[in-house]
Amino acid sequence: MGRGELTDPQWQQLEPLLPPQKPATGRPAKDHRRIINGILWVLRTGAPWRDLPERYGPWCTVASRFYRWRKDGLWDRLLKAVQQRANIKGELNWELHYVDSTMVRAHQHAAGARGKSQKERL
Repeated sequence: MGRGELTDPQWQQLEPLLPPQKPATGRPAKDHRRIINGILWVLRTGAPWRDLPERYGPWCTVASRFYRWRKDGLWDRLLKAVQQRANIKGELNWELHYVDSTMVRAHQHAAGARGKSQKERL
């Protein structure tokens, strides 16, 4: 397990919530854990899909699974399920919020107001 990848306890929570590894018809899907770890790598690094390390499988497989699961609403269902479990255990504080300032963008005009000239300040 590499840095930033799912731990065994995390995987045990997520695995039952995912679609079956082997669908009723067709080929078995690539390993869900490996795919999710690849998705997490892209999200953590901000790198393009094509730069995904080979250990996660073909980048197009990982990207298509991400987008298909997004379209199917899987990510929203996973979030709700994990929140419900944490809430039942009393591990979730709904009054506490975090904002990561690296994602909060200021409007272009907020960069700096036009100030008074040196003569006007005197």
